[in-house]
Amino acid sequence: MQGGARLGKERRQERQRLETILPLLYFPLAIFFQEMVVKAWSSGTVVDRGTWYTLCFSLALGAVCDLLCSLLGERGNVRVSRVLSCLLTLWFLVQTVYYTIFRMFMTVYSMGAAGKIWTFWIDILNGIRTAWLPLLLLLLPTVLLFCLGRRFTPKARAGRRVLIVLALAAVGCHGLGVVSVNLSTGGALSPRYLYYEEFVPDLSVSNFGVMTTLRLDLCQLLGLGGDGLPDPVVTPEPTPEATPTPSDGTENPDPTPTPVVYEPNVMEIDFDALAGETTDETLRQMAAYFASVEPTMQNEYTGLFEGKNLLWFTAEGFSRFAVDPEITPTLYKLANSGFVFENFYNPLWWVSTSDGEYVATTSLIPKPGVWSMYRSGSNDMYFAMGNQLRALGYKTMAFHNHTWDYYHRDVSHPNLGYDYRGLGHGLDVTPVWPESDVEMMQLSLPEIVGDQPFHAYYMTVSGHMNYTFLGNSMAAKHRDEVGHEDMSENARAYLACQMELDQALEYTLQYLEETGHLEDTVICLSADHYPYGLEQSVLDELNGGPLDMRFDVYKSTLILWSGDMEEPVHITKPCSSLDILPTLSNLFGLEYDSRLLMGRDILSDSPGLVVLSDRSYITDLGRYDSKADHFTPNEGAEIPEDYVVTTLRQVNNMFSYSKLILEQDYYAKLGLYHDTE
Repeated sequence: MQGGARLGKERRQERQRLETILPLLYFPLAIFFQEMVVKAWSSGTVVDRGTWYTLCFSLALGAVCDLLCSLLGERGNVRVSRVLSCLLTLWFLVQTVYYTIFRMFMTVYSMGAAGKIWTFWIDILNGIRTAWLPLLLLLLPTVLLFCLGRRFTPKARAGRRVLIVLALAAVGCHGLGVVSVNLSTGGALSPRYLYYEEFVPDLSVSNFGVMTTLRLDLCQLLGLGGDGLPDPVVTPEPTPEATPTPSDGTENPDPTPTPVVYEPNVMEIDFDALAGETTDETLRQMAAYFASVEPTMQNEYTGLFEGKNLLWFTAEGFSRFAVDPEITPTLYKLANSGFVFENFYNPLWWVSTSDGEYVATTSLIPKPGVWSMYRSGSNDMYFAMGNQLRALGYKTMAFHNHTWDYYHRDVSHPNLGYDYRGLGHGLDVTPVWPESDVEMMQLSLPEIVGDQPFHAYYMTVSGHMNYTFLGNSMAAKHRDEVGHEDMSENARAYLACQMELDQALEYTLQYLEETGHLEDTVICLSADHYPYGLEQSVLDELNGGPLDMRFDVYKSTLILWSGDMEEPVHITKPCSSLDILPTLSNLFGLEYDSRLLMGRDILSDSPGLVVLSDRSYITDLGRYDSKADHFTPNEGAEIPEDYVVTTLRQVNNMFSYSKLILEQDYYAKLGLYHDTE
């Protein structure tokens, strides 16, 4: 009898322990499970070096949630746990859908545009449809909580001992994660570097998880992160001297031709004096860095386009797949009869189109977590082509055939030196979705083309996703023209959108010829990003085979064409949209300082370098994958010792000093100015 009573008492005590422990397991396990779902969906892997850090930080956050759910009675604890679980799950769901659509993770700052993002509700629905499996898995813990909530919730207000244990567990798990991160210092992209020095959303999610990335994002947004200073300055490797070329067409009796000595593209800036005049350590380090950068040299193409007109396009969703001799003959002509860049890349940045514009027009890398183009609207953007050419007497205008203040272009684009027009402000295109590029050119060219030298910058919209014939007016407009193509609907709809861009350029060439400006006008065109609205199977279809989604998905086409070019010039070095501004600056013979731009004049003798948003890079010698922390050399390439790490440090410096230029309004501090008289 006594034995039975003792057994019953032990069972009750065991049940009580389970009732105490089980609720405390829900949040730590649920959060870690959701982190692994997102990790698997975004990176295709679950177990890597970041799994341990994610586990530590997930357990710490779970303990904090347990603490908050143990402060009230049973009913109050159930309500708090449900609210917390819904909020956490909602953030996981939002990030999963956002990543599915844009192939990157959303930052807190970008939530400010949530109202306008809903205008793309079709794309959001498509993202939900594509990611249905991970979304269901992410909902599973919260569904279980609502169905079995009382089992996963403390029955009463926890005692002091339990609260202390939970607090210690939160601090201990977080501390274990921090210690582990601090011990991981190997390489130039170590977890410690990513945790303390540089906020890189994709790599942060991969290494630390979605919720820790949210915390780091909030810290850097509030200025609570690192000091903003990069690692000590690493002097870039000197570039080889320019290849000697004859200075004129005359014969030289000396069998050894006299080499042409090219000057560096620099301005008279005394960085040593600037460093000596300030006590601000950030400005001192910036001066030391820019003084150490090897400038690009002038070359045989310097000033080739001096005095010419410039029409510069950032084309929505454009890619090399849209260049076809039959479907898009004008794009094909321009891409193959001017400068032909055989290894040009359009990396995808955090704020999609806006960051794509920022990179091309400023030759700076965007700062993650903010809208860099909008932030630059109050800065001195001295090197922007609009400001440079306006100072030379050009008429400078910018046009966008969608809502004129989207991404706050009404702030950023006038600051780049343009008289800006858009839908709702001076450009009365027909308000359909997406709007017509042809109509934009028909309305804008008479306003910009005249006797005065002119430069117009265009942000197109006809190539915008969603790539279907039902919800895309430009795809529907050209549906019959691609009806004979043996392709899926999405592939044909994409090409149909790009046909509108092609016909806009056809109209432009005709107009320039009719007005007598064809031969003295330069056309430059690149994409804002690759067409990420297409599923990989469709991209494979357009590519004619499996497409490498790590690097080759960013390979694109840069059009740089002048009406008086007689023969194409082929360029094989790796280059990207970051290099467009310095290349144009050199071709137009502008005074600029190549040390203060992150891109390089593609036509110079500087080695090629393409950087992606996650610090991966492509050079003449190979490719570095930051997520795998692996460098793959090109066939037959001899890799110098420490080349991979040295180049990665150079890439890190590019990111760091781009951010500091934006934050410090550095061009203004240099005292640069345009003489507009």
